[in-house]
Amino acid sequence: QVQLVESGGGLVQAGGSLRLSCAPSGRIFSINAMGWYRQAPGKQREEVGSITRGGSISYADAVKGRFTISRDNAKNTVYLQMNNLKPEDTAVYYCNADIIGSGLVRNDYWGQGTQVTVSS
Repeated sequence: QVQLVESGGGLVQAGGSLRLSCAPSGRIFSINAMGWYRQAPGKQREEVGSITRGGSISYADAVKGRFTISRDNAKNTVYLQMNNLKPEDTAVYYCNADIIGSGLVRNDYWGQGTQVTVSS
């Protein structure tokens, strides 16, 4: 069974940096788009950004210029480099991926979430 495994969250002061990673466990065939979402307390989940298999990237306006999404297709891993973090970036961050499994069935997967807390 495929699961997305995230790592890299934590507590950081405003202006600091964190790097999140996400990769699937289990056997897969390929991964199409991968992305990051976040959900702050009392708010709806929102997209942070996404990256296609070919490397096309989009970002939410709130993170442009501060966050960078990248992926390593050989490792089936997506990264989120977060610089100049602000208290309003505090949220649970979720990885999302469009995966074709080893049985050639395509599904949308979510990670378990990793907490990012930015102190002022």
